[in-house]
Amino acid sequence: MKPSETHNNRRPHNWLLYDQVDHMLVRYAGYISGVVYDLGCGERPFESYFLRHGSSYVGVDWASSQHDSKADVVADLNEPVPVGDQVADTVISISVLEHLHSPLVMLKEAHRILRPGGTLLLQVPFMWHIHEEPHDYFRYTRYGLEHLLGQAGFRDIEIHATSGFWSTWFIKLNYQLIRLIRGPRLIRRLSGAVLYPFFHLNQLLGRGLDRIWFDGSKETQGYFVKAVR
Repeated sequence: MKPSETHNNRRPHNWLLYDQVDHMLVRYAGYISGVVYDLGCGERPFESYFLRHGSSYVGVDWASSQHDSKADVVADLNEPVPVGDQVADTVISISVLEHLHSPLVMLKEAHRILRPGGTLLLQVPFMWHIHEEPHDYFRYTRYGLEHLLGQAGFRDIEIHATSGFWSTWFIKLNYQLIRLIRGPRLIRRLSGAVLYPFFHLNQLLGRGLDRIWFDGSKETQGYFVKAVR
């Protein structure tokens, strides 16, 4: 079962986006262990996957989340998290940093709550539309991420583009076209009958083109980070 299999936002027009993050989570599964803190957990869509590798899971999120937050610890990640020092073996944060007006605070807090040698796994968008406004503040390049993580005290930083130009472009196109599926039920069904096969095929094409014509250093949907305390 894929890590994002039960994610509420995984749909026919964007499954490749989630597969790309899944690929990175599986690649770095060996770094997930012990007590796992999920900063910005939302509805906890990855909890079952993290518990395959870790011994326990703690979700952290704020009370004003636009999702149906199921946090164990309620906290604004722009401020200190109300937990002790060195309580986590792994800290995870998926598509959260862009929503923080003080991202360095969260990264320093991640560093504080990690035990020495513990791992931060982080995913952020780069070429992506504004979402969950008004709480959408930044887009990060690999250089910006390196700078912030270094300021927070992390070492052994690895940063990977999650996609190349082609899958980024096709997924963005699909998000534009999905708006056409609206109106009366019959019209929605007819529109879907045309668009859903197109969505599936263009994501397959985008993934294939990325494998042979990849330039994820500059044209990517986002980045995935592994860093060590």
